[in-house]
Amino acid sequence: MRRIGTLGKAAHAAMGATLLLLAGCGAEAPPAPPPPEVEIVTIKAQPVTNVIELPGRVQAIRTAEVRARVDGIVQRRLFEEGTDVRAGQALFAIDPRELRANLNAIQATLARAQANAANAQQDVNRYRPLLADQAISKQEYDAAVARLRTAEADVAQARAQVESARLSLGYTTVTAPISGRAGRAQVTEGALVSAAGGTLLTTIEQIDPIYVNFSQSSSDLLAIRRDITSGRLSLPSLERIEVTLELEDGTTYGLAGHIDFLDLAIDEATGTAALRAEFPNPGRLLLPGQFVRAHIRAGTKASGIMVPQRAVAVSPQGGTVMVVGAKNIVEARPVRLGNLQGGNWVVLDGLKPGERIVVSGLQKIQPGAPVRIAAAKAAARPGAEAPKPATR
Repeated sequence: MRRIGTLGKAAHAAMGATLLLLAGCGAEAPPAPPPPEVEIVTIKAQPVTNVIELPGRVQAIRTAEVRARVDGIVQRRLFEEGTDVRAGQALFAIDPRELRANLNAIQATLARAQANAANAQQDVNRYRPLLADQAISKQEYDAAVARLRTAEADVAQARAQVESARLSLGYTTVTAPISGRAGRAQVTEGALVSAAGGTLLTTIEQIDPIYVNFSQSSSDLLAIRRDITSGRLSLPSLERIEVTLELEDGTTYGLAGHIDFLDLAIDEATGTAALRAEFPNPGRLLLPGQFVRAHIRAGTKASGIMVPQRAVAVSPQGGTVMVVGAKNIVEARPVRLGNLQGGNWVVLDGLKPGERIVVSGLQKIQPGAPVRIAAAKAAARPGAEAPKPATR
């Protein structure tokens, strides 16, 4: 009896498993979710401003180092540090007493030389009629003329020394050679300055307008020239190439400048050519030594490519866009980015006209998966054609 009960239970369990298996075979699998819907734009070639971005340093348009031209002791500083000064304005006073005494001594030497010259002239005037009457010899007359010429030379030399002494005395008042912003004084009252050592007293800089120096690699210059020659890049005028500045905090400097110098030689050490731009600086916002980024508008590319900023994922390795290929399968495409113009990235490499990129719905898609194209909207996006409805 116990054996029969055990067999009955086993048969009952097998029957239950069979019924569950049959029930599972009869159920339908859930339908697959539809592909995510995305918005796309179709890339097209269009004229794009060729903007070159380069790091640069601000430089004063004129710089003058004010140095001592005589030896002496500084008596007073006659200007306020960090303020604007005008050309010819007195900056320092050096003790003039020693140089004034030297001038007086040389003026006395000049007076003595002039007296000797007057006496020599009188001798010549007396000897001339005596020579005609043969009262004196020709040799005595010639000696008198020679003394006169020597005395006149002594007068000329003394006059030159007087002029030099006057100049040295004038240098005791140190004046500004140019107008501009005066820097910090490098000496204080009581300091001994030297003309031979050229003691630096202060520096004056003109910063309105102001220069920005930067450099361009020789390979980039060669590429630009090649594009100009082939017609891919249009550069109407080399004389007024516009430049804008990005400051250290990321803001844009409000006034545009222009290129005013391009070195025709390549630096052998760096492989770059020097460029310089001039900017108006009425508010003194740009200061010498400041780091900036220059954006040079070097012509227009006739067949450039731009994509909306939101379509590009930017990482330290570069930019990536999602390209919709055949059968609406998505592909992740790395691209080489240029500068950001408005709300669009300039793409230098990686995309071709006619390709479709995703601009909306990026968070819902994966590379290699299909997508569903949303219907076209009325407003077309800049830099691309409006998408066409998907066909099945």
